[in-house]
Amino acid sequence: MACGLPPVHELEAVMGGPLGTSSPSLSYPRAALLTGRFQTRSGVYPGVFYPGSRGGLPLAEVTVAELLKGRGYATAMVGKWHLGLGPNGTFLPTNQGFDHFLGVPYSHDQGPCQNLTCFPPDTQCFGACDQGVVTVPLIWNQTIVEQPLSFPRLQPRYNAFARDFIAGCARRNQPFLLYYASHVRPGVTHELASTLDILPTVAAMAGVPLPNVTLDGYDLSPVLFGTGKSPRQVMFYYPPSPNQLLGVFAVRFQKYKAHFFTQGAFHSGMTPDADCQGTTLLKAHDPPLLFDLGSDPAENYNLLQGSSVGPEVLAVLKETRFQKALFDKEMEFGESQLARGTDPSLEPCCAPQCAPKPNGGEDIPKCIRDEFFMIHPRSQFGVVGENDQDRNKEGPSDD
Repeated sequence: MACGLPPVHELEAVMGGPLGTSSPSLSYPRAALLTGRFQTRSGVYPGVFYPGSRGGLPLAEVTVAELLKGRGYATAMVGKWHLGLGPNGTFLPTNQGFDHFLGVPYSHDQGPCQNLTCFPPDTQCFGACDQGVVTVPLIWNQTIVEQPLSFPRLQPRYNAFARDFIAGCARRNQPFLLYYASHVRPGVTHELASTLDILPTVAAMAGVPLPNVTLDGYDLSPVLFGTGKSPRQVMFYYPPSPNQLLGVFAVRFQKYKAHFFTQGAFHSGMTPDADCQGTTLLKAHDPPLLFDLGSDPAENYNLLQGSSVGPEVLAVLKETRFQKALFDKEMEFGESQLARGTDPSLEPCCAPQCAPKPNGGEDIPKCIRDEFFMIHPRSQFGVVGENDQDRNKEGPSDD
């Protein structure tokens, strides 16, 4: 977050629901939100980053935090990062334009146990704890302050950090977008929007020039201020493992969505659609499956199924085919960061050489940086004043 900027959930409230993302994978929408670019451009594919991943969001990518920091904004990242660690925390938020970071480096189920209710050593696992990776750490900037972290205490810590960060900005008189609440009138719009639009929208509101790179987002400030419609009319969707040969799997044009490829996913196992079941193989659709999301948000009724297809639907079919062909042709895939593989020595750990590895919830390395908590006596993770700013940025001292 940056001082005074509206959080994403407030933009979602104005837009009438969750902002669209280009893919369901956890690392993809984070890369898109921070850069305003499809994850294929930055190389954040295929899949997600793991505790020992060598790659991460490339430092050459310009994030929204870097744009605002250049204009004197204080910036902080709170929560799950999931855009890579790399050697010595190369890819962590404090190297991507954020003054401060408090959170976990990847998903909480990427620890030694995939059972999400298993938080060793206090709550033992049901079944084997045999993933062979370190327990999930809590990181402050680039320092592990707790491992394994206490999940029940995580949300209060995040809240306290956010409150103190904003209060610290106010005390230091750092820039705020104070006009936001008074200029955006309460209400709901059903204009099309995406997390890709966050960077250009925030840049426009802050008066910051856009980076000199290919952007996939649009400035939504006309929608927020009630002066115009969304410039976004099309949205493209990749599978968890995108490739240049197949291109995007689906295209949304206005209220319509066309699926050119479908593939099963185990997270969709409860849906009655056979094309979505976990074991269903990749299937090409020509013509594509076409749905009217305005009247059929669950995508149950294919508009091209049946003997009578009206001219409006045929026009939409033509447009979605054109948009897919054009987008796929112009998309330049960056070097895959996930293809760089993993290295167990890169897994974050507070114990020397991180040995022994967790086994059945026993003999788990555990650390709590007591001196860190002493630095932040009121909220444990607050920005406590200007004199502590440099010390907080570097992490707690070992003295």
